[in-house]
Amino acid sequence: MILPIVAYGDPVLRKVAIEIPKDYPNLTELIDNMFETMYNAYGVGLAAPQVGLSLRLFVIDASAFADDEDLADEERETLKQFKKVFINPTIIEETGEEWAFNEGCLSIPDIREDITRNPKIKIEYYDADFNKHTEEYKGLAARVIQHEYDHIEGILFTDKLSSLKKRLLKGKLSNISKGKIRIDYKMRFPDAKKAR
Repeated sequence: MILPIVAYGDPVLRKVAIEIPKDYPNLTELIDNMFETMYNAYGVGLAAPQVGLSLRLFVIDASAFADDEDLADEERETLKQFKKVFINPTIIEETGEEWAFNEGCLSIPDIREDITRNPKIKIEYYDADFNKHTEEYKGLAARVIQHEYDHIEGILFTDKLSSLKKRLLKGKLSNISKGKIRIDYKMRFPDAKKAR
């Protein structure tokens, strides 16, 4: 089932999400719905707060990046198979020289900005079967994880912009929260009367 994606301005996007217990009801269905919602909106990642649930959960399928000719073969191979579920994750380490990359967000449509992040991470998480993993990622895989991880910490990519950039985007962000935007996927707007 395709869920409405929560738009910028909704308080759920600003909460630090809570851990998911092993016996969380209908977790498999929620994960399936999140993947379906993400694909419907042509996204590569989606966090539970973006569908209105303050839970430490996000899904990623970064295989769309595997076609990028500018990437090294090794990274393209990693991204080709990169479809994962992250439950109750903790980023243990972020290392390397920060690099900028143009990011966007399904909750903040039509805004893309260069965001600086570390190129390598070490993360601990549970998969959909509640098996624990500790893994290291680099490049675009690490970046997508960091972006989604920020969501469960109540952080948006626009928070990482300079105060000047934030001021320049203020009107656009206000319009998004009011639903004054054209999108081709289901969204829920905090300042609008209903979801579209």
